Amino acid sequence: MGTTVFERRRPPASVVEHSLAETEHRVFWLDDLSDDAKRPRPRLSGERVATLAIVGGGYTGLWSAALAKRRNPEARVVLLEAKSIGWAASGRNGGFCEASLTHGRENGMSRWPEEMPTLERLGLENLDAIEAAEAEFGMDFEFERNGALSLAVEPHQVAWLREEVAAASARGDESVRFLDEADVRAEVDSPTYLAAAWDTRGSAILHPAKLAAELARVAEELGVEIFEHSPVRRIDTPGSTGAVTLVTDRGWVLAQRAVLATNVFPSLLKRNRLMTVPVYDYALMTEPLTAEQLASIGWSNRQGLGDLANQFHYYRLSRDNRVLFGGYDAVYHYGRRVREQYEHRPESYERLAAHFFTTFPQLEGLRFSHQWAGAIDTSTRFCAFFGTARDDRIAYAAGFTGLGVAATRFAAEVMLDRLEQRDNERTRLRMVRERPLPFPPEPAAAIGINATRWSLDRADHTEGRRNVLLKTLDALGLGFDS
Repeated sequence: MGTTVFERRRPPASVVEHSLAETEHRVFWLDDLSDDAKRPRPRLSGERVATLAIVGGGYTGLWSAALAKRRNPEARVVLLEAKSIGWAASGRNGGFCEASLTHGRENGMSRWPEEMPTLERLGLENLDAIEAAEAEFGMDFEFERNGALSLAVEPHQVAWLREEVAAASARGDESVRFLDEADVRAEVDSPTYLAAAWDTRGSAILHPAKLAAELARVAEELGVEIFEHSPVRRIDTPGSTGAVTLVTDRGWVLAQRAVLATNVFPSLLKRNRLMTVPVYDYALMTEPLTAEQLASIGWSNRQGLGDLANQFHYYRLSRDNRVLFGGYDAVYHYGRRVREQYEHRPESYERLAAHFFTTFPQLEGLRFSHQWAGAIDTSTRFCAFFGTARDDRIAYAAGFTGLGVAATRFAAEVMLDRLEQRDNERTRLRMVRERPLPFPPEPAAAIGINATRWSLDRADHTEGRRNVLLKTLDALGLGFDS
């Protein structure tokens, strides 16, 4: 097999060791919140009666709460969070806010080709609505719609980019531009870059934890009751009442309808227990770049960046010009477990640091202030699925597979539509009505996922050529996204 650019240009071990010497294992985005945004909410105690009860205090649940109150200001909405608002994926992701609802055009075209014009339009409208929310609700989550660069760092990837840009132009989309090596290095200067496609319309960056905190603040101002440290242990739906009872350790909520927004965590519905797997993703955050350091790499247009490998890197600038650098490793642990101990993986942070200085050797000497990890809820179709249960009293969405920052808002609209039994453009989508195939139970899940990860790594070393396993999974519409 061949080698990748990150193997051919690996920096000295001393550079990596120096960069990580004082790194704290903490989530930068959560550290960066104001004291008011971090203020604790009460635990649920006793009984509450609600029109709508929501389980989960991440983006999916928070958008559901805010949009439910906007639809019906008189509704009594109660949100229950097992820990604190935005502590999981919503507070620790990379902050890439993408228009795509299907984890990229290629994935959507392979599944719902006839719906892609509608899905792409709805995705852009959804991204527009998130951008407008800052002014509409008086929010500040550091939204920057600067577009994204898809980067070729190996020769065979250049042709992929040319095909992507040509296909966009053929369908009348002039928002995607091809950049040759000189052009892309004029935007962001890395010796690893051979070409890029710049999507100027469908991508933004934001502050993940501030989005969660601001959504919680707005929801409360609209009248939503939020309870933290109130894990829901059981859902009861007695047939005679038409209601839903959510039971916690110290109380319960009796609601007309419920939204389940637990994503990566075990579903409260048995039918969804095998529908997702938790995959751990790792990230580093640098200290703020000096003016001279920033000038050495350019990046004046502040786009989000990502390379085209199966095991890819994503990176972006923060408001104070730190660089978040994440991705590459995607680790599944036997038994679908979500454990804090899985976040401590020194080899992943060392690998990321090495790849960072391969990408930007001119930043040698820079230190990383933060390192952290989080679990991604992965589905076999790589994007969210939706449904209802218990005589349409409960709606759910899960399986965002790492591209959910924007898609969670769309999911909230879908779930509210389904609970209100609306027949509209969203609910008629085949993408919304269909369920993906589940992952198999253990030990087949671990065997299959790890074999797929090995195959994806092999493809990165063989000019993108996919082996029999990957081709078979492609043909079946199954897979595991790194």
